[in-house]
Amino acid sequence: MSVEVQELPCREGHIGVLTLDTPGSLNALSEEMIITIRDSLESWAADERICVVLLRGAGSKGFCAGGDIRDLYLSLTGTENREAAFSVFRHEYKLDYTLHRYPKPVVGMGHGIIMGGGLGLFSACRYRLLTPGATLAMPEISIGLFPDVGASWFLNRLPGRLGLFMGLTGARLNATDALRVGLADMALPTEDQQGLLSQLQGERWSGQGAADDSRLCNLLRQLEATNYRALPASQLALHERDIARLCTGTSLPEIVDRLQAAPIEGEWWQTCMKTLKGGCPVSAWLIWNQLRKAQQMPLKDVFRMELAMVWECVRRPDLTEGIRARLIDRDQNPRWSFSRIEDVPEAVIDAHFLPVWSDETDPMQLE
Repeated sequence: MSVEVQELPCREGHIGVLTLDTPGSLNALSEEMIITIRDSLESWAADERICVVLLRGAGSKGFCAGGDIRDLYLSLTGTENREAAFSVFRHEYKLDYTLHRYPKPVVGMGHGIIMGGGLGLFSACRYRLLTPGATLAMPEISIGLFPDVGASWFLNRLPGRLGLFMGLTGARLNATDALRVGLADMALPTEDQQGLLSQLQGERWSGQGAADDSRLCNLLRQLEATNYRALPASQLALHERDIARLCTGTSLPEIVDRLQAAPIEGEWWQTCMKTLKGGCPVSAWLIWNQLRKAQQMPLKDVFRMELAMVWECVRRPDLTEGIRARLIDRDQNPRWSFSRIEDVPEAVIDAHFLPVWSDETDPMQLE
């Protein structure tokens, strides 16, 4: 099974454990995995025995690297129409929305690589725990997509225009960075996840949402917290003022120019600038617009907006070309539909924000 589904007894009550179990692909999400997780969550929501849900990834390298990009490429380039590619996103969006609004406590245990769709899953959990070696990022600009699966929601809630910077540069945050800006709630003391599972099984869960939430909060507070001095040094501590200053303004081309011209040294910053320079110009505009439009949107409308953006992305050539260049042929030389941000017509961007779905036409049928 690509997702291990367990119902484990506790001193009282049960916990549901979902383990993404394709470590060879960094637990990249296939449509089958997405549906399995969502079906399990829907079943447990109505099951009085299940009091808490734990979501984790198998293997030592990562919680989840995102969607299965190779499968997506096959759908985009195959003989089927592009509805097959869109179907995966539709199921993924419904899963993440379900997690955001889940009636029972959900603990996300993140380790190693947590990127793209993996960060979407992790961010949707009520309790977000990291191991010390975790790395978080939304690198979609590199493949001609945009930070999706609810990123318009959680990137907008980061300080100092960091969300814009992360989207434009694919910046990789370590555990310290994530805790610093609120992308995670606490760090576990080691990479070993079994200790937390044992603690959860040792509790008396009541099946009452508020009471179990309170019990879980107390349990997490009592866990031996990581010695924060032992965590990796924060890159954001060095650069967050520069990011806030350089990303200020109302002109995307000017912001990009300022970022690339800034005389800032260091491997982390230079890696960010390399991603920005090689990223898809259409994606840069999508990031700019999605964050601006989503500022006053409720979660449901954020998800609908992003799924409309996805629909246009699977129809245009950049996503297919980006995956080809980065992951299939690996020539690292994508031929984007427009070579510069300044060349992208406004009409091309506007097309990504249609249709505006309603409750009746919503392809996710969100409640």
